[in-house]
Amino acid sequence: MEVMLSIDGLEKSFKDKKVLHNISFDVRKGEIMAILGPNGAGKSTTIRNIMGIMYPDAGSITFHKYGGKEIPRHKIGYLPEERGLYKNVKVMDILLYLADLKDYPLDKAKERILMYLKKFDLEGKEKVSIEELSKGMGQKVQFIGSILHEPELLILDEPFSGLDPVSQELFKEEIRSLADQGTAILLSSHQMNLVEEMCDRLFMIQKGHKVIYGTLDEVKTEYANFKCTINGKNQLHDLEAIVDVERVEQHDNSATLYLSRDVNPSKWLRLLPEHLVINELKINRVSLHEIFIDIATGKNLLQEAGASNA
Repeated sequence: MEVMLSIDGLEKSFKDKKVLHNISFDVRKGEIMAILGPNGAGKSTTIRNIMGIMYPDAGSITFHKYGGKEIPRHKIGYLPEERGLYKNVKVMDILLYLADLKDYPLDKAKERILMYLKKFDLEGKEKVSIEELSKGMGQKVQFIGSILHEPELLILDEPFSGLDPVSQELFKEEIRSLADQGTAILLSSHQMNLVEEMCDRLFMIQKGHKVIYGTLDEVKTEYANFKCTINGKNQLHDLEAIVDVERVEQHDNSATLYLSRDVNPSKWLRLLPEHLVINELKINRVSLHEIFIDIATGKNLLQEAGASNA
C-alpha cells in the first residue's frame, strides 16, 4: 500500500529531558494504524510534531513527499484528546468555520454537515449551540469537524473516550468506512479491545522508545504464543509440571497457563494429565491488553515466554 505519512528518526527534548528517541514508522493509504503507549510515553508529542504544533529536534516527517512547514495540513484531519469547541456557537456555524479553515467549499461542507448530523443521530441540531449539547453529542460534533473536509490522513487521539456503546459503534463504523475509502488513519487509544478489533498495524512507544511495531498477528507471534485458562481446583505444582508450561497464574479455582513458544495447541491439549480437574477450559493467544500491561509495568513476563520485539 502507498505510504501517506512517514516518520523517520524523530527526536524531541524539553529542556534537559529527551522525550522521543529515534522514532520511525509509517501510515499507509487505507489502513488503520494504532499508536499506543502509557501516559507520558511520548504519543502526544509525536502527534503534535506531525500536526506542526511543535517541531522535532531531529528526524523528518513526510506527508505526500512534503516535509516540515510545507506539509499541506488542509489534507489532514485531527481529533485532539483535549476536546474544545466554542460553547456559544451553533453547531452549523462551528462546523462551517472548521471547513473554511481547511479551504473546503462551504456549499459542499453544508451538505456534508447535514448528512453527518443525520448519521450521528444529531438531525435537527444544526441551530443548537455547543453548550446545549451533552458531552457525547459535543464529541460527535468535533469528530464530524475532523472528517468533514475529506482528509487524506486522519489523526484520532482517544476518539472513543467517554462515548456510550452505541456511539462507539457509530464511530467504529465510520472510521472503518473512511479507511475502506482510502483514508490513512493514525489512531491513539487506551482501549485495547477496540484497537485489537479495528487496527491493521500498531506502533507502541514506551519512555520515548519504540517497543513494538507491526501487524497484530506479528506482534502476538513475536511476544508470546498461547495461554490456556483452566477453571477447576488444581494444585499449583501439578499445573507447573505440565509440559511446555512456562508460567502459571492461579487465582482461587482458576489458573492461566502461559505456554512455550511454537506450541501446537491441539497436540498440547492431548498431553494434559488425566487427573486434572477441568470444569472449563479456554485456549487462545495473549491479548493486546495483556501485552500493553506487561510493557507499561516493565514486568516483561511475556517477552520471557516469547521473543523480544523491541
